[in-house]
Amino acid sequence: MTELTHWQLHPTLAQDCHFIGRVSCAELLLHRNASLHWFILVPHTDVVDMLDLPADERNALLGQASKVGHYLKQTLHYPRVNVGALGLVVPQLHLHVIGRREDDPCWPAPVWGNLDVDAAYSARDVERFRSELMR
Repeated sequence: MTELTHWQLHPTLAQDCHFIGRVSCAELLLHRNASLHWFILVPHTDVVDMLDLPADERNALLGQASKVGHYLKQTLHYPRVNVGALGLVVPQLHLHVIGRREDDPCWPAPVWGNLDVDAAYSARDVERFRSELMR
């Protein structure tokens, strides 16, 4: 993946998320609202639409999303994983990977605009996710 000299994480993502770590093709973030497990992958690119990424970069990003999805299903026991690249509020390309189950606070609606519950992760929780996901 081509590194940008002046790449910077969008301020909204920095404010709304915990930094988990750098994976092969992107930054891995965890949304601060602990009501459900919501991870975000942010590739180092100036491309704004996922479908405009070169095929190898797009495949690498989707491969990382698949790994996060596997973690959500195998470790956190979510039966469903939603993946989306909306880019409507934050123009920087980022891919949401969200664990969903029937008892989550938004079910069956989308999380966007329907997550009224606000719960926080402890520093210990964030470190556990970091440790498990960055192995």
